[in-house]
Amino acid sequence: MELTWIAICASICMGLGAVLVFIYAVKRNYFRNLEDAKYQVFWSDVEELVDSPRQENKDDKESAKARC
Repeated sequence: MELTWIAICASICMGLGAVLVFIYAVKRNYFRNLEDAKYQVFWSDVEELVDSPRQENKDDKESAKARC
């Protein structure tokens, strides 16, 4: 029975800690402009996809020149 009370107290403390972290984040405006972060990640992925074929083409041209 003692172990049950320890588990209940631990879960209440963790829940209270999560609520406090959430309140801190809201007061510090960590949740503003969530859409901008999404688009920054999206466009960085697109840039990587666009740049990688160029690198492959350069490597193919260099290897073709070396063969000649």
